[in-house]
Amino acid sequence: MATQRTAQKFTLLQISHGVWGVVLIAILWPLNWFLPGLRTAYLFFPLWLGYILAVDALVLARSGTSLLARSRRNFVLMLVLSAPAWWLFEIINQRTQNWEYLGRERFTDLEYFVLCSVAFSTVMPAVFETAELVYTFRWTSRFGSGPRMGRSSRTPLILFVAGALMLAAVWIWPRHCYPLVWLSLVFLLEPINLWLGRGHFLQHLRQGDWRIVVSLSLGALICGFFWELWNYYSYPKWIYHTPGAEFFHIFEMPLLGYGGYLPFAWELYALRNLVWSNNNAFRV
Repeated sequence: MATQRTAQKFTLLQISHGVWGVVLIAILWPLNWFLPGLRTAYLFFPLWLGYILAVDALVLARSGTSLLARSRRNFVLMLVLSAPAWWLFEIINQRTQNWEYLGRERFTDLEYFVLCSVAFSTVMPAVFETAELVYTFRWTSRFGSGPRMGRSSRTPLILFVAGALMLAAVWIWPRHCYPLVWLSLVFLLEPINLWLGRGHFLQHLRQGDWRIVVSLSLGALICGFFWELWNYYSYPKWIYHTPGAEFFHIFEMPLLGYGGYLPFAWELYALRNLVWSNNNAFRV
């Protein structure tokens, strides 16, 4: 009986927030593209909330668990954590100038900060929900027994120094070294997480388990496709300045730029683990 009630609970949850997610996407996608005025400033959050809810429902249907089903509190906290995490990249972008927002001048500084923070709150939930969805597919199990990373005590220090040098290079030569942004933070944060006893990639890679790395990478790449797709006819919208890689665009993003989404997921993982001690709340 208890199992039946649990199954019924999951079914109702799948129907309720999964349907709401699809409805939000179906309504807000065309509005975000074709409604006149500054529509994206106000529609970005509910559109991506629809995506997050729809994916969460898929994860729940496939695996019997999901971020929202496990803990609504953790789901809300991830929304809160996501905004400052992305603001960190915005601060770095002040140096690299790799993207800009068309329509920024239409808002006061306070309006811009508030609206951006609300939009940025969807980044982490979207990536981690999609990574969990990828993780539910059986083909990911083939990455559970891959190459093992060495257990040398010097490895964390080497990674930390490499990350610091990468970030310094980005700051000194932003035009040429800007791609290193998407590796520097994970190289810096992974050793710190290890030293602090937080969750980290190395604990999986030392066992040859690459499933989390693969799931996160593909999760961010899928999100990246939808970020760029929905951005294309948006307003306000972002455009890119990527010296040496400004060719063969898919939407506004140059093809080579999509490669940055893979390590971006690793950085989000490292940032989350740094500030969130309860890593048992997450499957990835």
